[in-house]
Amino acid sequence: MEITGFRRILVTGGAGFIGSNFVRYLFEQGAHEVVVLDKLTYAGNIANLADLADQPGFRFVQGDIADPSAVAAAMDGCDAIINFAAETHVDRSLLESAAFIRTNVHGTHVLLETALHTGVSRFVQVSTDEVYGEVLAGRSRESDPLRPRNPYAASKASGDLLALAYHASYGLPVMVTRGANTYGPYQHPEKFIPLSVTNLLEGRSIPVYGDGRQQRDWLHVRDHCRAIAFVLARGEPGQVYNIGAGNHRPNLEVARAIVRLLGLTEEWIQHVTDRPGHDRRYAVDSSRIESLGWAPEIPFEAGLAETVRWYEAHRDWWVPLKAGQFADYYHRNYGSRVVLSGGSET
Repeated sequence: MEITGFRRILVTGGAGFIGSNFVRYLFEQGAHEVVVLDKLTYAGNIANLADLADQPGFRFVQGDIADPSAVAAAMDGCDAIINFAAETHVDRSLLESAAFIRTNVHGTHVLLETALHTGVSRFVQVSTDEVYGEVLAGRSRESDPLRPRNPYAASKASGDLLALAYHASYGLPVMVTRGANTYGPYQHPEKFIPLSVTNLLEGRSIPVYGDGRQQRDWLHVRDHCRAIAFVLARGEPGQVYNIGAGNHRPNLEVARAIVRLLGLTEEWIQHVTDRPGHDRRYAVDSSRIESLGWAPEIPFEAGLAETVRWYEAHRDWWVPLKAGQFADYYHRNYGSRVVLSGGSET
């Protein structure tokens, strides 16, 4: 990987789940300097970067991508940008959509404007397969229409289109990646896999929406980071790159696998009322990025087992998240409909 060709790389949202894993990956690949810009909302956790505090070439800047002055200061001297900064939780977008528009649309616009006047050589906009909407059969290709069905996906699709328009209109060297459902260490416990694992470790059940037959393609965060690095180094400006793993599993099957890994029974799975507009299936065609030389390496069963072990070993990381800023949201949306050990409801 030609990461060493960049002098200074800006990673926005680098204190989040995929972003913090990506920063580690950059240094593993020999990156010289990496600047992280993160607002440190509930999902941006400085503890995610604690092991990098003494890393030569690492610098952290607390700031909002929707703030032009903060972006300009962080982007100074950078020749590449990877934008992970986003509001990402579908459930939250159904309740608090304004924050998603501000960060995912306006914030992306601020980054693009600043990058245009700074003269960066590469800009990677990290997006999601959810912009294609439901894919009941087959796989989405990069040229397919965008049909987002919730405020989160719509805000990400808007950011994608802005980024691609800046390439077409101004020649900004933008590339867009659209990744499948990602899992692994440091993922906030509002998301399905870490919520399921941590609930069970707390003696709570796993809440599964509806019949649990919603199918997702599960991509390990390290494979996702490798893919984004491939696009950064080898992608063609103006192109979109789907990133899938071929690990399609219904949510209910994933919940059953987690229960088994923790030595429990399926009685710990509780079906709850489905959310509005819940997409049944996502699937992407990854042949374009595979042509760059990338392919997923981590089988789902092995990646899931590793992830469960990580959460077992890092209670000091996730317990404060469930007890802190996330607590009110967690109890409002999950706390009243989970089953505790012994079968009593809270």
